[in-house]
Amino acid sequence: MTKRIQVGSVSIGGGASVSIQSMTNTRTDDVEATVSQIRALAAAGCDIVRVAVPDMAAAHAVGKIKEQCSLPLVVDIHFDYKLALEAIAAGADKVRINPGNIGGADRVKAVAEACRQRGIPIRIGVNGGSLEKEILAKYGRVCPQAMVDSAFGHIRLLNQFDFDDICVSLKSSSVPITMQAYQLMSLQSDYPLHVGVTEAGTIHMGTLKSAVGIGGLLALGIGDTMRVSLSADPVEEVYAARDILKAAGIRREGAELVSCPTCGRTRIDLIALANQVEARLKSVDKPITVAVMGCVVNGPGEASAADCGIAGGAGEGLLFKKGKIIKKVPQEHLVDELFALIDTL
Repeated sequence: MTKRIQVGSVSIGGGASVSIQSMTNTRTDDVEATVSQIRALAAAGCDIVRVAVPDMAAAHAVGKIKEQCSLPLVVDIHFDYKLALEAIAAGADKVRINPGNIGGADRVKAVAEACRQRGIPIRIGVNGGSLEKEILAKYGRVCPQAMVDSAFGHIRLLNQFDFDDICVSLKSSSVPITMQAYQLMSLQSDYPLHVGVTEAGTIHMGTLKSAVGIGGLLALGIGDTMRVSLSADPVEEVYAARDILKAAGIRREGAELVSCPTCGRTRIDLIALANQVEARLKSVDKPITVAVMGCVVNGPGEASAADCGIAGGAGEGLLFKKGKIIKKVPQEHLVDELFALIDTL
């Protein structure tokens, strides 16, 4: 089991629930826009939010954002340690930084001491696209062990100043490299792991890559907190993360849809039906499984593990609960009857 760290009100590692993170894409110094996006992320199910701090204007905005933000706030720092110090003083709950790229030992010490005084952790964020030159020279390419070596190098820098309140990420745009790096790290340390596939892509391919990479790791018991990185509205990252946690069997909150892939027996527009049910299920917070099946062959029997469902037919369908048929329903009323049943569960 990994060690536990505390990010504001959210625990990471040590058996705590896997938390969902995302990052705002507004200008951080635009406090109103950033707070608005954070509220949207919170409403979608985000647990921790990160903001970029590229300059002092952004660092100065952290305190104002924090005052209006219900989520723990992580600041993303590169190169300038003074930005980290300013954001920490403003009330950041966690710092994402690579100690090796902010300058000499005195600067690393200053950030470590500031975090210690405030009782906030540091995430060491290793990225396959920005490994140290000496590590790349050693291995000749980006590989899992190179990423792990980089992480331990940054850890040693912080440990020099008696700082060990650390979380680690080892992200690559390659799913196999990412998964292997996290597996190696989990064998060699007990630091909590922030899992993700970086630069994963658009909603379609990015979600697929993240589902394979993050979901695969979670299924192996690796990962304490996660971010799905998409070229999309950050809210979509949260929706994808929730679905991945459901698919990996990690979280059971809200409704889960199961539906058959259709075949030549199907006599109903199952695809449209499944999409309609899925859309309406977003407002259902009951931990239930709902089935949308294409025919009586793959209906109540095959979906008997579902809490309830519908099975299509020619002009009508079946409404069922726990595999038992309740009644026949005209096709145009199937969805409404299904949700009337869900209301009773």
